[in-house]
Amino acid sequence: MLTRLDIEALSLSRGERRLFDGLSFSLSAGEAAALTGANGAGKTSLLRAVAGFIRPDAGTVAFHDAEGEMEAETARRLALHLLGHHEGLKPQRTARQELGFQVEWLGGSGEAMDAAVARLKLAPLLDLETRKLSAGQRRRLSLARLIAAPRALWLLDEPLAPLDEAWRGVAAELMAEHLARGGMILAAVHDPLPVAARSLDLAQTLGGVR
Repeated sequence: MLTRLDIEALSLSRGERRLFDGLSFSLSAGEAAALTGANGAGKTSLLRAVAGFIRPDAGTVAFHDAEGEMEAETARRLALHLLGHHEGLKPQRTARQELGFQVEWLGGSGEAMDAAVARLKLAPLLDLETRKLSAGQRRRLSLARLIAAPRALWLLDEPLAPLDEAWRGVAAELMAEHLARGGMILAAVHDPLPVAARSLDLAQTLGGVR
C-alpha cells in the first residue's frame, strides 16, 4: 500500500509562464494537504503532474510503500485516484454504465459498487444518461468510484464545488474515513477542506514549501 508521497524541488510551467519553482513537501499515510492560491497558480497542474499527465520542468515526484520507493508507473496505476474539476464522464452512457466501467477498470467489485451506490443515493439516477445529470449528481457519481475501487492517494480538484450543503457533509465523511484507514488526500481548493489538512499556498512557492 502506498504510504508516502514525496515532492522534491518541483518546477512546473504552462506555456512560457512558470507556475511555481522549487516546490518540496511530503504527504504521509493519514494526512491531507490543501493546495491554495489564485486561479492559475498551478493547483490543477500539480495534481496532474503527480498523476503523471504533465512532465515537470525539474524536480521529482516519488511514491513509497512500507518496503521503500515504488515504481512511479505502478503507483499511478494501482494506488491513486484523480478526480478532476471536470468529471470526464461519457455523455451518452448511463450512470450505471459509466460507473460500472470505471469500477471494473479500476479493479473494484460489484459488491463495492453496490455499496457506493447506496452510500451516495445514486440508484434513482443509474438509468439516466450522464449528460442529463446535474453538476452535483455527476460529482456524486465520480465520488462513488473512489469508494468502490479503494486507492491510497486521492487527488481531488475542487471536490466540494458542485455539492450542496448536505452532500458536502457526506463528502466530508468519506474523506475522514479514507484518512482514518491510512489514505492520503491532496486537494486543490478554494473552499477549505472539511477535514484537518495542511495548507500549501502555491502563490508562495517560488522558493519552495515544506
